[in-house]
Amino acid sequence: MKVAAGTWLQDQAVTELLALSGRALPLLRRWAAEDPSSGTARALLTLATSDSLSDAALKDQLVVAHRDAQASGERAASLVYGVYLHTHRQFRLTADHLVAHFARWPADEVAGLMIGAFSACGETAYRVHGDALVEEQSALAGPDSWAWTGWLAVTRAEQGRVREAHRLARQALEIHPRSGVAVHALAHAEHELGAGRAGVEHLDGWLAADPHAVQARHLNWHAALHSIACGDFPDARRRADTALERGDVGMRAGVNWRLLLAGQTPAGRSDVAQVRDLLAGPGGTAEVFHTFNLALALAVEAATDDLHALAYRTATDQRPEFRDVLTPVVQALAQITEGRPAAAAALLSALGERTRRIGGVRVEREIIQDTLARALAGAGAYEHAARLLRHRTAGRRHHVYEDLLLTARAPVAAPGPL
Repeated sequence: MKVAAGTWLQDQAVTELLALSGRALPLLRRWAAEDPSSGTARALLTLATSDSLSDAALKDQLVVAHRDAQASGERAASLVYGVYLHTHRQFRLTADHLVAHFARWPADEVAGLMIGAFSACGETAYRVHGDALVEEQSALAGPDSWAWTGWLAVTRAEQGRVREAHRLARQALEIHPRSGVAVHALAHAEHELGAGRAGVEHLDGWLAADPHAVQARHLNWHAALHSIACGDFPDARRRADTALERGDVGMRAGVNWRLLLAGQTPAGRSDVAQVRDLLAGPGGTAEVFHTFNLALALAVEAATDDLHALAYRTATDQRPEFRDVLTPVVQALAQITEGRPAAAAALLSALGERTRRIGGVRVEREIIQDTLARALAGAGAYEHAARLLRHRTAGRRHHVYEDLLLTARAPVAAPGPL
């Protein structure tokens, strides 16, 4: 690996962290305890646990880590400063810092853990720059770097270069079968290819070896989507009810809204009061994709009044992605819950490619296209809906879900679309 050589404990902790393994956290804690003056150990432990730390604790840990890292050299200090920016959600500054970091320390795999900062900026220029940087660093690292090969697979999946993403993910997994990044990229590629039951079986086998993997719940969400694709709706409901926690509002809503669009019974739903509390809290409208997921949760519950209130709120937001993109999406969801599919279709059709500004990744944003297709079908525009999904029904091995989106049926009782 393109990381500074250390003791067995350091190397193993870094390997497990790069793999997003459930074994990473105990090793990072042990490394930090055995070498309390290591700024790198403290910073990586803080990176891995940042979601559970208060702002004050986060700052305190990383100030100490940066001080200690300076004694270890410029690379360590630069790495810790990047962690500081990333964990404080200063994504543009993180991206700018990474450009300078990689110029001095090419293909640094530990710094690659923060490569998502480029897409998290929410700006096309940063995303494109990040994609180019991943390509460059992967080439510098060479094909033996499973970490950079995995990140390149993620990039290719998001670019829609699905078969290349699939090949790269498999290549990374051949080198290091426990790469969480690579198995996640593979799940994205197999969603696009319609892997269905084969995708479910692969994810279940992979998770069985490390049920505490960092992405365990998210990979179960991907497995639920694979099950929906091939019509195994009971499995999708089971995963939503057993693998996703109460706090996984967005993933639960994503599964349930797809089930409802396909005319199926949803899994256990979210608590509307919980969604209202999340929207009212400081993080409710901090990021557009998070707010979008909360809107989906309201749609699952057919909480029309709440959707109208949210649309009014986002329409007066000064951020263009909220005002100009999220608002018509929320309005469309409200129209669907009111049984007005033609109005919803008009709102979503007008957005076109701007839906990308909602954030998230292709697999997550696809639900907007699903909603448009179902609204068109609900309004009787079956040929238009079929054209919208033709690339999916023609290119995916399993597409029971898409077939159901296009199927004529009587309106279902609320809560549920159309």
